[in-house]
Amino acid sequence: MKNLILVRHGKSSWEYNVKDKDRPLKERGINDAFLVAEVLRKQQLNIDYVFSSPANRALHTSMIFCRELKHDFSNFQISNELYDFSGESVLSFVKTIDNNLNTIVIFGHNYAFTHIANSLGNNYIENVPTSGLVHLQFNEDKWSSVTKGITKQVIFPKQLRV
Repeated sequence: MKNLILVRHGKSSWEYNVKDKDRPLKERGINDAFLVAEVLRKQQLNIDYVFSSPANRALHTSMIFCRELKHDFSNFQISNELYDFSGESVLSFVKTIDNNLNTIVIFGHNYAFTHIANSLGNNYIENVPTSGLVHLQFNEDKWSSVTKGITKQVIFPKQLRV
């Protein structure tokens, strides 16, 4: 069984004159990432590996999650393929993941994550919001065989804010 957890980066700031890859998180993005990471931590999943887009906002979000989950940074990798907005590059990346890894978390971007969640999951999601998490599960032994699975859970920050 393979588990793919997609986490869209936290809300980013547009107030700085920087390249898209360099945009930082807003305070709300940081707070929302902590909210969602805390819910995931309480589930005590055995996460084998974490991958992140090289974009600042995705990296910062992934660091918040890794710290909250006490994830071993030796099982963390940045991949340029995850700086993708269509979903094609992310899907190609997923198909090449080491089959010894059963549960992975990927930090990246929309529209890619909404597209993948809808293409591979069994529940329609209109939009994966910033800091949104979608957990997809596949009854497969090989990542290259992943096609259609189930949407095991969805955690959106809006559900968690008080």
